[in-house]
Amino acid sequence: MQRIAAIVRQFFGGGIGAYALPAAVLLAVVMGQRSSFGLFLSPINSSTAIGLATLSLAAAAGQLTWGLAQPVAGMLTDRYGPARVIAAGAALLALGNVAIVVAPNAPSFLVALAFGGAVGAAAGGAPLLLGAVNQRVSPARRGLATGIVSAGGSAGQFTLAPASQAAIAATGWMNAMLLGALLTLAVIPLARAFRARSGDEGEPGATARAPLSPASRAAVRRAALRDPYYWLVTAGFSICGFHVSFLATHMPGVIELCGMPPSLAGTWLAIVGACNIVGSLVSGMMIQRRSMPHMLMALHAGRAAGVLCFLLAPKTPAVMLLFAVWMGVSYMAVLPPTAGLIARRYGAANLSTLLGLTMLFHQIGSFLGVWLGGVVFEASGHYDWMWRLDIALALAAVAVHLPLREGSSVRPLPDAARASA
Repeated sequence: MQRIAAIVRQFFGGGIGAYALPAAVLLAVVMGQRSSFGLFLSPINSSTAIGLATLSLAAAAGQLTWGLAQPVAGMLTDRYGPARVIAAGAALLALGNVAIVVAPNAPSFLVALAFGGAVGAAAGGAPLLLGAVNQRVSPARRGLATGIVSAGGSAGQFTLAPASQAAIAATGWMNAMLLGALLTLAVIPLARAFRARSGDEGEPGATARAPLSPASRAAVRRAALRDPYYWLVTAGFSICGFHVSFLATHMPGVIELCGMPPSLAGTWLAIVGACNIVGSLVSGMMIQRRSMPHMLMALHAGRAAGVLCFLLAPKTPAVMLLFAVWMGVSYMAVLPPTAGLIARRYGAANLSTLLGLTMLFHQIGSFLGVWLGGVVFEASGHYDWMWRLDIALALAAVAVHLPLREGSSVRPLPDAARASA
């Protein structure tokens, strides 16, 4: 019993139960729907004849506007608090789902997807949620809290991908999209967990330390934008965006191209989500004890090796599912060490805004992965060039993290900004 109690305290003590779990559920609903959108592409194309390239461009626009909205969501959070921003964003995200259903033509469909992508950032974007959680849990538990929130996104993919597949098969893509809107509205009350309370400012366990003033936070952020360290971390995360968004959007098409049943696509995404829960939790716990740059290099190298093995292997259902397991372990495991590097160097108070800007570049990578996947397929009838590009970019991500190793000669944060952080 004492051991069980210790495990419970590990996962729910230090503010984790009150903040990380609601954030994980919010991220699950948002990311679960976003990662399942690839399942809607073929039914939408069949019923509207918009064309895969145009649909891919619309989906890519949603990825891009989601990234553009991340820094804005962070600034609105600084002014109005996360609870109001999350609640308003969730309501608008549900409205975006409705707009997709009623869009009469390709231009309006593109606008609807771009709108949904933008407000999704406010409803449950990882930077906003991680920033809010990191400021409310004890410093010793931030790694675990980050892993739990990241695992929420994985759990959403694990549950909502097969649920979306079943809803599309049973009721059609329009009704499935409307069910997603209802689910988004149902989680709005969770935003109340992030209402301002006494002691929320600053770091729990360090109450003697005064919260940062707006001028101090601004000084740190300006210093970060001049710091090569920040841009190397951001470059690696943008490559991650290319990889995961290409997989989430176009893997259903890859499975269909290989002559396998469409139901396997939902299973594939669910397995990725299930394995990612484990990967995110382990990654979150490891960043307290391991080198975060080394973790990032290992994750990206593993992705390159996984894609290469997939290209060389025969395309059978068993190979597809093994590929899902391999990719799932690293799918969102990159997020905890990326957030950890930014928080450690620039302070938890600046995480929402700085990680939001990093997420913008992640979504630029996502835009390219989604859009180029559709363009390459329509031009060639296959995805071979996209897989090769994915391998090359994963190896490039390993290279950009090399200068971040402990003991390297990366220029330090200026003394004045370090004192503020």
